[in-house]
Amino acid sequence: MPRVRHYADIVAILAGLMWIVFFWSISISAQIGSVEPTLAALLALGAMILVSSVHRPFRIHLSRYHVRKRRTEMWMHILALPMALALLFGVFIENMLAPMSGEQKMLLFNVLATAGWVVYVMTLVIKFVHHLFRRRRNRAKP
Repeated sequence: MPRVRHYADIVAILAGLMWIVFFWSISISAQIGSVEPTLAALLALGAMILVSSVHRPFRIHLSRYHVRKRRTEMWMHILALPMALALLFGVFIENMLAPMSGEQKMLLFNVLATAGWVVYVMTLVIKFVHHLFRRRRNRAKP
């Protein structure tokens, strides 16, 4: 059972990283005035989705409960919470300091989404280390 959970954690981390790269590519495209970074990220994202939906072993692994649960937790960290915080921070900054452009709002969201992904990864690492120590402690008991 732990192997399935570790696999689910790895899948969720990589999926989160893939979406973070896509989010940042939008900001880079807006900054340089070209859609090429976003198109490259969309091509990579589409290829990953195509391979995972066509290749039968990937499809079976991705449909398992633990993978779906971990990916839902990942989405909460990189999408739901950053969107709510970006809205609150954006309203506060616009009302108190200065108006923000669309690029600045996207940059704020990207920073918060990246921070959420890092928190998610650190949470999984801490859980893994905790379970590892607990397992070793239980083995050492007579």
